[in-house]
Amino acid sequence: MANARELKERMASIQETKKITNAMYLISSSKMKQAKKKLADTEPFFYAIQAEITRILRHVPDMHSHFFDRRERIPAEDRKIGCIVITADKGLAGAYNHNVLKMAEELIRQPGKHKMFVLGEVGRHYFSKREDELDSEFKYTVQDPNLYRARVIAVKMVELFEAGEVDDVYIIYTRMINALQAETQKIKLLPLQRINFASDKMAAMAGVYREAVTLYPSAHKVMDSIVPNYLIGIIYGCLVESYCSEQNSRMQAMQNATDSATDMLNELNITYNRVRQADITQELTEVIGGANAQKRK
Repeated sequence: MANARELKERMASIQETKKITNAMYLISSSKMKQAKKKLADTEPFFYAIQAEITRILRHVPDMHSHFFDRRERIPAEDRKIGCIVITADKGLAGAYNHNVLKMAEELIRQPGKHKMFVLGEVGRHYFSKREDELDSEFKYTVQDPNLYRARVIAVKMVELFEAGEVDDVYIIYTRMINALQAETQKIKLLPLQRINFASDKMAAMAGVYREAVTLYPSAHKVMDSIVPNYLIGIIYGCLVESYCSEQNSRMQAMQNATDSATDMLNELNITYNRVRQADITQELTEVIGGANAQKRK
């Protein structure tokens, strides 16, 4: 058993670690609240854009925009698949990064020629040895997600899709369901799927009306102008959701670490008291033994 001095030093070390984990918990909590507010402030605009796409498809049912072209003539093994993967810049966030990378690996194992557009240092480090699958175009941090970054990513993906360099575009991100649960998801950005703009799904959103509309200069031109902004909204939402999920996962990890430190301190405190009692008992025994020895002399 360790002596009292060693126990005291260990308790002091754990106490310092506990202060750090508690501070990281508070920082992550503050960051998550700020990011959620930013998302809530911008969501109405992008919901309105999604509603406008629904209106166009409803009024022009024979719309043949290239954004909806599924390129079915290309076999699965020859399809060029691009995937935006959103990871964190650092660890200490539980299974957050592991779950994202696991889903990315599952996508890579599917037929096709894959190219990963990775955001976050953890993901870039993970794919760094697989240069044939990693595109170094986006070397952005995932901290403080903003619309400018989402716009650059969306414009690049649209350019690659229109040039035929990718046939399918996915994004893998983490959505925070509640304070205790987050879910890694994969959604398809391009080509767009008409089922996602069904009128019954969009009826509750602002901007869906039944009146006649005039599309100038043409329905195709309007669609070509709206879709990139719609993709910006989707990507921005994914960036913020992932950022919130990362901070929430880090909060849980730091809370668990703080609770573990508290439990360890309680156990060490009990052990320390026992050692101190044993030392005092030993000292008393030695004093009494010495006194008895003096009496016998």
